[in-house]
Amino acid sequence: MKNMREHAQQQEAESASHCDVPVTAAEVLLDGHRATRDRVARSILDHGPSSAADLANRLGLTSAAVRRHLDGLAAAGLVESREQRVYGSRGRGRPAKVFALTDGGRDAFYQAYDQLAADALRWISDAVGGGKAGEEAVAAFARARFGKQGEKYREALREAGVEDRTEALAQALSVDGYAATVRRVPSAAAKAPAGAQLCQHHCPVAHIAEQFPQLCEAETEVFSQLLGTHVQRLATIAHGDGVCTTYVPAPGAASSSARGSAGRDSDAAPTAGTSTEDSASAR
Repeated sequence: MKNMREHAQQQEAESASHCDVPVTAAEVLLDGHRATRDRVARSILDHGPSSAADLANRLGLTSAAVRRHLDGLAAAGLVESREQRVYGSRGRGRPAKVFALTDGGRDAFYQAYDQLAADALRWISDAVGGGKAGEEAVAAFARARFGKQGEKYREALREAGVEDRTEALAQALSVDGYAATVRRVPSAAAKAPAGAQLCQHHCPVAHIAEQFPQLCEAETEVFSQLLGTHVQRLATIAHGDGVCTTYVPAPGAASSSARGSAGRDSDAAPTAGTSTEDSASAR
């Protein structure tokens, strides 16, 4: 009997050690024993939809270890798998699988105030009678909010050279939790300077912007003012893309050229979550 009890206790302990699927999604990101899984989720947040191989390379883990953590995140409803988007001609074979954060995964990164913000904006709209007047009232609020936020970034951009302003803006945005990066895009003209894609891998107001696109529009206007050039929003997380992507033409490029070539240039080196179709609909 003693041996049977010991065997049962051993089996129970082994079973518990393998039972690492959390009761709630938040436990995955908050439990200190799952720090590596937290890093995997954070890497997807910072870099957009990623393959297991990409994650393994970035985090210095084996692909097998990454897949175990992805399985746990998927079981918790924090990530989902999808086929990787292919731009241009597709080669033979099955498209690679990438993993993206779900709405629940993004919620775990501090978006609990969404409902309050949505209610406040809806109240602003209703207070002036709704309809067109309501949309304009929300737009005015959005411009004031992002304009004030942009003032914090103006000094950082003033200290940067013209060529480095986009990178300086990305660094300032990252401090505020937008996980922003810059990707240089070759120009269509052979000797013309390259433009850039400003990529925000996290958006604290993504769920609100789904209902109130004025937030994205106001942010784009502020970017244009800060960078001193026409910019073009190609994709947004609020629209369902993996990354908020804004095209910034090279310094000295003509505005008309930037408007006409932004989408074409982005095709040469697209960011995860963008496409020509996404660009059109994001606008």
